[in-house]
Amino acid sequence: MTTTSTGTYAPKPGAAPLPRMIAAQAALETKMLLRNGEQLLLTVVIPTLLLVLFSSVDIVDTGEGKAVDFLAPGILALAVMSTAFTGQAIATGFERRYGVLKRLASSPLPRWGLMTAKTVSVLVTEVLQIVLLTLIAFALGWSPHGNPAAVLLLLVLGTAAFSGLGLLMAGTLKAEATLAAANLVFLLLLVGGGVIVPLDKFPDAAQDVLALLPVSALSDGLRDVLQHGSAMPWGEAGILAVWAVVGLAAAGRFFRWE
Repeated sequence: MTTTSTGTYAPKPGAAPLPRMIAAQAALETKMLLRNGEQLLLTVVIPTLLLVLFSSVDIVDTGEGKAVDFLAPGILALAVMSTAFTGQAIATGFERRYGVLKRLASSPLPRWGLMTAKTVSVLVTEVLQIVLLTLIAFALGWSPHGNPAAVLLLLVLGTAAFSGLGLLMAGTLKAEATLAAANLVFLLLLVGGGVIVPLDKFPDAAQDVLALLPVSALSDGLRDVLQHGSAMPWGEAGILAVWAVVGLAAAGRFFRWE
């Protein structure tokens, strides 16, 4: 008479732990972003070229001191905007169009987990951008000052503000409209957001309006800390916080997955 025994290993189907799913999705999102030529153009090539060109050639009057001391904080703000707003809006918009978001929403990964993974991907990309641009700025003679904690807070608030606006655009407009609008906004804010051209070069009436834009608040806030050594620019931080709350709340309310 023979007997049978249960094997040591038995199938146990089911979803992976939530942190592992979020980490895997974040890794995938980051790889896809870094492999996309258009995204690399926005996140790496354009900010780098602008930093090197305007720091090396006297094109724009940036006031007293070295041009790179004025430009580096603005280029860091531009890098955050290019990733958290422009790149994320375009990528998410086309994922929505092709039904990728709809399929992911039906997977064991909850929708908030997917948004968390996208946020982690944005943060990883921004860290790589900031490291690269900082090294280039140092090579150009940049001499930053100020409190690193204030810089970190401004970057986090800026990321939240731009992410909310990018997701709002991607979740409400068609993919082609998102592509056009996100690139147009990028160009307009590059010119009028205090990134390269100081806001005091614009008419007085325009300055008051432009100063309320998120990229202007981030540029000026980083400049106050890194160039002028301010402890914490609470005015600019407050503007970014308002944009972050309004943008993320609107994205959560109006985002359409299909």
